[in-house]
Amino acid sequence: MKTFGTHNYFIYLVTNVSKKVLYCGVTNNLKIRVFEHEQDSKGEKKHFAGKYNCYHLVYYERFQDIDQAINREKEIKGWSRKKKEELINTMNPNWNFLNDKL
Repeated sequence: MKTFGTHNYFIYLVTNVSKKVLYCGVTNNLKIRVFEHEQDSKGEKKHFAGKYNCYHLVYYERFQDIDQAINREKEIKGWSRKKKEELINTMNPNWNFLNDKL
């Protein structure tokens, strides 16, 4: 059952400091999720992003429908690295870390 009102969901790409590893995820709170990736990287390293120190945000898209966000995440996860890089370059050609802009 769908609820009414405005909702925000995000797909995002984070990378490590050397920009060699990319991780794509989906969340309803981008700021908190990126912070969680950072904490995992500096702590127990339980998840992929934590193990590879991926917490530098380089790309995101906003959705109001969770199903659209999940479908977009699945689509991007199926892409080659080159295609993901091209996507990042459309919004962030210098691959600046966007964490402080949240």
